[in-house]
Amino acid sequence: MTAELDPATGPEMSYVYAVGRAGTPLGTALTGRPGLEGTPLRTVRAGELVALVSSVPSVAYGTEGVKAQMEDLDRLEVLARTHHAVVEAAYEHATVLPMRLVTVYLDDGRVREMLGAREPEFSALLGRLEGHVELGVKIYADPREAVAVGSRGPDTDTAASPGRAYLQRRRAQQQNHRETYRAAGSVAAEVPARVDGIARAHVTHRPQQGDLARAAGENIVNDAYLVPGARADAFRAALTGLADDVPGVRVEITGPWAPYSFATPAAGGGDPR
Repeated sequence: MTAELDPATGPEMSYVYAVGRAGTPLGTALTGRPGLEGTPLRTVRAGELVALVSSVPSVAYGTEGVKAQMEDLDRLEVLARTHHAVVEAAYEHATVLPMRLVTVYLDDGRVREMLGAREPEFSALLGRLEGHVELGVKIYADPREAVAVGSRGPDTDTAASPGRAYLQRRRAQQQNHRETYRAAGSVAAEVPARVDGIARAHVTHRPQQGDLARAAGENIVNDAYLVPGARADAFRAALTGLADDVPGVRVEITGPWAPYSFATPAAGGGDPR
């Protein structure tokens, strides 16, 4: 495509969501579905690869426009949700490599150049991921839950003065806190051995905090595993009951997802814009 002038938004650019193999259902399954800004999705082919793209206005997706969007949390949330929804929909039809958020090129010609230049890298990644899914393992430590189910520190002296009793309670709380986090660390150390032979790769992410950590307790492990789709149930079964008898420690298995943690290509070349 060549950039087309629009009086309100300026020339259009090509936003890339994902890359897959040519000849898969990706080429037709999502064509016409709305992407960002409500514009229809289409594919751009180069050799044995196709990119899933849509047109976006340069005023919003050029360098200054992207900077403004990144500073607007509401707008950023819409952008991220739309991007990921397109990638998830694509993965229902074919193995794809999710591109980084806001991967934008001047036009479809530049997208074809990118596909041609990175064909060996993309083809190798696609070959590695075909037939696989991503499963997440999150481990939480919650000292308050440990106390609630009966894990207690040293008994306090009921005859002690108020000040001494307070210090005893504080020591008990600190001991319970240490024991809960130590137990959570021991549970986390068991995971790799339990899924050995099932998972093909493992990535450690930063534990979730703030609004991202909505579950009870503190997220101390936030890992992703690449697992053959046919063995997802075996992966879950291997971790079943891992923390059932450990007060204050909880294991959560998420997914299956498109393998974002293992599929996103590194940035390559210069500024695509």
